[in-house]
Amino acid sequence: MTTTHDDHNPIENQWCPGCPNYGILRALERALVTLGRAPHEVCLVSGIGQAAKLPHYLRCHAWNGLHGRAIPAAIGIHVANPALTTIVTSGDGDLYGEGGNHLLHAFRRNPDITVIVHDNRIYALTKGQASPTTPRGEPTRLQFDGVEIEPAQILATAVVHGCTFVARGFAGDLEGLSILLARAIAHPGLSFVDVIQPCITWGQHPLAWYRERVVPVPADHDATDRGAAVSLALDTPDRFPVGVLYEVAARPVFAESYRARVGDGPLARLPRTERAAIDARLAAFVVNKD
Repeated sequence: MTTTHDDHNPIENQWCPGCPNYGILRALERALVTLGRAPHEVCLVSGIGQAAKLPHYLRCHAWNGLHGRAIPAAIGIHVANPALTTIVTSGDGDLYGEGGNHLLHAFRRNPDITVIVHDNRIYALTKGQASPTTPRGEPTRLQFDGVEIEPAQILATAVVHGCTFVARGFAGDLEGLSILLARAIAHPGLSFVDVIQPCITWGQHPLAWYRERVVPVPADHDATDRGAAVSLALDTPDRFPVGVLYEVAARPVFAESYRARVGDGPLARLPRTERAAIDARLAAFVVNKD
């Protein structure tokens, strides 16, 4: 990509005027420009929701699918064409609620993709119901007397399950978020970035409330220390350390051994598998009845 003006897809945007999602969109544009990624080298993947509309607004490949199903699609895209920069960008309801199972196992598999979560702590598209990250006691459009269960601790879960890059960003900090996203995309293996994205329509707190509570990750934080990373991830719900919480050398990337056998190019360009090889593989599944 050359400049953000070249990368922007000039179609009507469906977000509310002033939505912090615009900050995530601009930060992602800047990150891709910084990394020198051309539109044809990028594939954005999303599920359902307001955040999931982001791929519509950038010039690149895109896959917009079922609620909660962005992760398996992104992994398939990565395996089929590892030359693509594959990025999942969707909301906390989509990725932590409907898609939580897929995200959990992606931490284990370590595909070379980047997952960016627009975390506004509610379901914004469907008018403000509680999401997996809504704080306990907070009233919503459906939970009138306040949410009765604890929020999911996804950042800590990512660290515990060995995700090799775990970070938190803030949609109100365009410069800082763009640098963080560029770093995440460049990291080999699964990169996971939870972005605080206050909903200005259905949220319980204004953007200023979050600005007062966003703090940088301490300068002396050791991002290779799993225990220290979990401690930051489990910080109080009214204080948000922003930056890289955990980063370690990449584990083996998902499908690496498969790619070693078939080559690095897109699967569509590989030679067609001979029928005899297919028959031999199928024969291995035949049950021996003797």
